[in-house]
Amino acid sequence: MGKGPEGSRKIDPERGAPQADINFEYKEALARATARERAERIISNMVVKGADVSEEEAEKIYQRELKRVSRKFTHMRYHSFLMYFGVLKRLGWVEVTHKTEASTIQDNYSPAPERTYYRLTKTGIKAGDDLWSNPLFTLYPEVGPSHTKRA
Repeated sequence: MGKGPEGSRKIDPERGAPQADINFEYKEALARATARERAERIISNMVVKGADVSEEEAEKIYQRELKRVSRKFTHMRYHSFLMYFGVLKRLGWVEVTHKTEASTIQDNYSPAPERTYYRLTKTGIKAGDDLWSNPLFTLYPEVGPSHTKRA
């Protein structure tokens, strides 16, 4: 939604952002959330064992865990993100804005494409968490039940 979860850069809903920036912020937010969860687990175990953990020590543990998180840990490569983004486009949840900017590659290769900005549509904003949790199943509801576990 562009609200800057886990310390990500906030995205102006009117202006939008390029796909590469959205992908970067998404992966970094996942890394920070993973580090936070790992740090909380470590600190909890320390407290259970009787340790008194200061805020400074907790921050050091978090920073250590953040450095340990591989940025490839999600197994999501940029191409996978583009496929995911394509699903969001087909659902009508994101749209192209009229804003573009030069890409860095254009410094050396002038015919390279510009960076196009995307923003959420009203439909995308209104879609609930249950729909956002798996946009592919939202797009193809008939596929969803065949991939869910049956008790």
